[in-house]
Amino acid sequence: MLYDIGLTIEHGYASPAEGARSHAHLLPRTIWGQQTLITGMIEADPWPDERVDRTDFFGNPVTEFAWRDPVEALILTLQARVERIAQPPLLDLSPDLAGLARDLAQVRDMGPDAPHHFRGASPRVAPTPEMTAFARDTVGTGTTAQQAVIAIGRRLHAEMSFDAEATEVDTPPAEAFAHRHGVCQDFSHIMIACLRGIGIPAGYVSGFLRTRPPPGRERLAGADAMHAWVRAWVGVDGGWIEFDPTNDQLVGTDHIVVAHGRDFADVAPDRGVLRTWGAQESAQAVDVIPVETETA
Repeated sequence: MLYDIGLTIEHGYASPAEGARSHAHLLPRTIWGQQTLITGMIEADPWPDERVDRTDFFGNPVTEFAWRDPVEALILTLQARVERIAQPPLLDLSPDLAGLARDLAQVRDMGPDAPHHFRGASPRVAPTPEMTAFARDTVGTGTTAQQAVIAIGRRLHAEMSFDAEATEVDTPPAEAFAHRHGVCQDFSHIMIACLRGIGIPAGYVSGFLRTRPPPGRERLAGADAMHAWVRAWVGVDGGWIEFDPTNDQLVGTDHIVVAHGRDFADVAPDRGVLRTWGAQESAQAVDVIPVETETA
């Protein structure tokens, strides 16, 4: 499936911001056999005085900008074309949780995809007794690791409410879990904490999600948004699988991956520092548009 993706992030400041720097995870990544970035471009307005494009530890594209002169507004834009490759039906090759622990003990690699990076507390996610108890209550005896991932994701979807006004970007997962509401970031952080609490390595995926308008309605330009979901390691043979607890589904061709990390702190779309005072405003618009292809 081919997609054209457009993103605009706008920041406005009541007084000119000095020493502005931005650290952006916005460019979709290429994942062998799953996703290919065909072309992509990130731009900043005003034109930055410094720019560095690099790859972080987890293999994600990162763009860093810096401005020497004060700015009254910053605009970041992304234009990309991405191919999302359909995957075969998911087979369950995972062991039960005891077997998963044995599989983990066999892994000696400490590269970016090593499950050991995703087992314990990370900057924004730490297992709690309440979330671990929730996970244990969800998983039955003899349940495979893959079945556990899906069961926990589905139960969170059933018991939590999506509420864009309920949380902020820095709301702790334990707080969102206690009230059972939040946005995709909260759903994902909570699911990660639940999985790690019972010994399943789990990480955070940021990206884009193709949305479909109601029947008979046209799609609204700029109405899409960045999204988040979970990837979990289910054993030497099962590898990594991805589940979207906000939408109660295994990840498919409607999900476009931007970055992998331990939690949101590793993959924030636009993080920066500056010196200013007064009110600040931010706005985001996203378009994920399927590309019609000709068939012979």
